[in-house]
Amino acid sequence: MNIQFKKGVLEICVLCVLARKDCYGYELVDEISKKIDIAEGTIYPLLHRLKDDGLVTTYLQESGEGPPRKYYRLTEAGRTKEQEQRDEWIHFAASVKALLEGESHGAN
Repeated sequence: MNIQFKKGVLEICVLCVLARKDCYGYELVDEISKKIDIAEGTIYPLLHRLKDDGLVTTYLQESGEGPPRKYYRLTEAGRTKEQEQRDEWIHFAASVKALLEGESHGAN
């Protein structure tokens, strides 16, 4: 898949996964990688920015497999942003699909 496509959708993918459950960094990579091939290193700068923007918070949780893990949780602002981006994506994807299929009355 085109790297620019991936960069453009990575934030909404992270927000959507976190809307379902709190995750630690590698777990996010694993969840998203099931659908989109991404490198682990692409998630951490994004998570840092989301935290700086007040969209996620972090907490440490003990792990039975080593040191405590840093989990990420959406804030209320993050939940609002996730829903906004989800709505925008659905509209955008429908419009692109209409163009690809040659429909003249696509969503506006």
